[in-house]
Amino acid sequence: MANKISFPIVIIILVILFWGSAIAGGRRLYPLRTQSSDITALPSFSTEGICSSLVKTQGYACEEHLVTTVDGYVLSVPRIPVGRSRGPRGNRPPVLLQHGLFMVSICFESNYIGSKLCLIGISGRNYKDNETDKTTKFVFSDASVFLLRELPKRDALENNVMLLWMQDGITWLLLPPSQSLAFLLADNGFDVWIANTRGTKYSRQHISLPTNSSDYWNWSWDELVAYDLPATFQYVHDQTGQKLHYIGHSQGTLIALAALSKDQLLNMLRSAALLSPIAYVSQMTSPLAKNAADNFFAEYLYKLGIFEFSLRGDAVIQFLKDMCKKPGIDCTNLLTTFTGPNCCLSPSIVNIFLDHEPQSTATKNMIHLSQMIRQGTIAMFDYMNIDENTRHYGRPTPPVYDMTRIPNSLPLYLSYGGADALSDVKDVQRLLETLDDHDGDKLVVQYRNDYAHADYVMGENAKRDIYEPLISFFKLQ
Repeated sequence: MANKISFPIVIIILVILFWGSAIAGGRRLYPLRTQSSDITALPSFSTEGICSSLVKTQGYACEEHLVTTVDGYVLSVPRIPVGRSRGPRGNRPPVLLQHGLFMVSICFESNYIGSKLCLIGISGRNYKDNETDKTTKFVFSDASVFLLRELPKRDALENNVMLLWMQDGITWLLLPPSQSLAFLLADNGFDVWIANTRGTKYSRQHISLPTNSSDYWNWSWDELVAYDLPATFQYVHDQTGQKLHYIGHSQGTLIALAALSKDQLLNMLRSAALLSPIAYVSQMTSPLAKNAADNFFAEYLYKLGIFEFSLRGDAVIQFLKDMCKKPGIDCTNLLTTFTGPNCCLSPSIVNIFLDHEPQSTATKNMIHLSQMIRQGTIAMFDYMNIDENTRHYGRPTPPVYDMTRIPNSLPLYLSYGGADALSDVKDVQRLLETLDDHDGDKLVVQYRNDYAHADYVMGENAKRDIYEPLISFFKLQ
């Protein structure tokens, strides 16, 4: 049963636990190291690929593929060719899934119980009481829910931590097979391919550059548009001999929209689904994202010579500490503060979510996203120097990605949420205005008033609310 207690009492308890451990140990905040857990049988992400750890264990066939981009990055693209029933492969339509960037949680060390505690805020509207024995649930008077997850104490886990997760391809596999989009697509007759962006755990190879070099991290999402997405599309197209359906979440929608606006991929694309679309972002309400952009945090890291934006770095953790001291930023529920009040997150994925180590991106990519927030445009990377911009673009200012150039006849499925703090309703409506001339029967727009950013990939109602209509849309194309 849930423990029904008042919000102030819980906050007092959490503050005592948090500051009691910090004062007693005199510890600084550090990121969480990868750890094994004897609480539940979790996959070993550090030693196994996605196929072995998350797909084959569920009874699905899976193939590991590698794609090399023109600029030398080697990308992991796992494939689920058939459903669990292992029917004939035939001419199953290929679908490419492209993950986004961020997820968030907060953890701290408790000297009182000798364990690492991780706090995840989940709205109580669609909450089901199926957490593990090692998870304590607190239900507040406003029906919101906090899960306090106990992790085993180890020498490597001695410090308080605040966590953001950068995503990779496992985003699409976190829920049970009956709810995960990748498995649902495979069971519905699609040939599923899962992209992993350069710099993430399974896509950290390069034909010549070491990953600890500044050159390896000299990219932003412009390069994902110019190199990663075309290379992956071409590979899947060549392997299957068919045009692709595409599904992107968050940054995965941004790079698709940018590529389509430049007439890329169209000869290999059958239709595209955009979940929590990121294009215009000047109206986003996430205080953490806005503060990072307004304070030029990524630019500061770059000047320090930090080219890999790692959430395991002291500078990022210190920034989060500083932000949590600001008025209006509630770090007792960091996920909500960053992504908006998600309605439907499933506690069943908490163990895997916490076990999966945070991914890296390029600091230059974070600078580019910050520029979009400050400037309100969808433009290529701004070197903030006329000479540098001219050298790269032949003009003093970076070119814009013109969304009105996306072909009107391209089938698009776009779903956005009213509670999303990253993909704000006003920004999405601005994007939709650029698609005003789209053929009426080729554009499906779905609005979910209660959905926030993480609900689209981890919500326990996403199958019914989002995935089933999306799959029906694909089958009509």
